[in-house]
Amino acid sequence: MYLQYYVYAYLRKDGTPYYIGKGQGYRARSKEHLVKPPKDRSRIVYLEKNLTDLGALAIERRMIRWYGRKDLGTGILHNRTDGGDGASGAIRSEEFKQSVSQRFKGRVSPTKGTVAWNKGIPMSDNAKQKASQKLKGMTAWNKGIPVTDESNIKRKAKQTGILKPIIVCPYCGKEGGKPAMIRHHFDNCKLL
Repeated sequence: MYLQYYVYAYLRKDGTPYYIGKGQGYRARSKEHLVKPPKDRSRIVYLEKNLTDLGALAIERRMIRWYGRKDLGTGILHNRTDGGDGASGAIRSEEFKQSVSQRFKGRVSPTKGTVAWNKGIPMSDNAKQKASQKLKGMTAWNKGIPVTDESNIKRKAKQTGILKPIIVCPYCGKEGGKPAMIRHHFDNCKLL
């Protein structure tokens, strides 16, 4: 059971919520919503974090019931359901998978080919200290979760048949794996 889900809210300028949802990863900031997220990212708030799927669905339902839905005339939210009907773990038909595949064919990632804004800019000492303080006391999400035999078998099955590139040094003719060869041969070859 992974604690990777959260419940989030989109806030109006006056601080009242207009949408409540459940998600994981970047879901709260995704633009693939029926209800548009606020342009000001500070108006996306996380009501609860580190939840199970079931726990997140329950809190989402409770919050929607608390604030009420505009379409039913019971409150202020633009949600179109009572919540708790998330798609996590849904089994999709082949037709659905094909339709989604066709819809996304030919799309190019908006970040493809772009360079990060901070590439090549070293972190200041102040920024390093802030990052260090923020990470202190945090533990990895998978700490204490033992690796199962099943996951080891899956990992090994994926790796079998993957051919690692073998390259030859032009100076001494030695063959080997790319990382080690680049480190010890080519421009660093003893016969050079």
